Amino acid sequence: MDVCALILADSRFPGGGHVHSGGLEEAVSRKLVTSEADLPGFLLSRLRTAGALAAAFAAAAAHAAARGVRSGHWLRLDRELDARTPSPAQRAASRAQGRGTARAGAVAWPSPVLTALLAETPRPHHPIVCGALVGIAGGAPADAATAVGYSSVSGPASAAVRLLGLDPFAVNAVVARLGAEVRRVAGEAAAVAGADPAQLPAPGSPALDLFAEAHARHHEEEVRLFAS
Repeated sequence: MDVCALILADSRFPGGGHVHSGGLEEAVSRKLVTSEADLPGFLLSRLRTAGALAAAFAAAAAHAAARGVRSGHWLRLDRELDARTPSPAQRAASRAQGRGTARAGAVAWPSPVLTALLAETPRPHHPIVCGALVGIAGGAPADAATAVGYSSVSGPASAAVRLLGLDPFAVNAVVARLGAEVRRVAGEAAAVAGADPAQLPAPGSPALDLFAEAHARHHEEEVRLFAS
């Protein structure tokens, strides 16, 4: 696996992705995830939906960055991912992470390709900028898809330790057992990396969309309460 992809998947990379629970916090608050036994199902479902979507766009971005694209391609890719992300809260979170990743990536892997991407989409979606950075660094679409697919489960897994006080060794084992599925999702994403942006996959997860919106409302209510 490409070193750039490994760095992007590392929680120490200052892109901001490690602070997002990926819907787990809301699932915990609703008592849908209460123990280690509930975690595999949640993570697997997330990987096959939101994770698969992110992996497909990361792979497409890596493919585009490595081969050079016409003006407007990054904007098209960004808009297609926007269209596949119904939740405004999820779109905002993805763009916040994307901007943070782009800032850190510009220092680590400066490139005219990244400059062009940010000129078209100043606040890019996280999977797109991750994929572009992997492509810039010489990695393959499968590397980008693997990094993003892994992150889609490692972030919520870390949140489970924090929110539920679960055994970190047991939680890490749950993530490890998802390795084959992460590879499968990444392989499917890499297989369509060169497709027209409009033809990329569109797996959906209505529950995660609703969780994201509910979490955003609760956060706004807490802010108003503390401000009053």
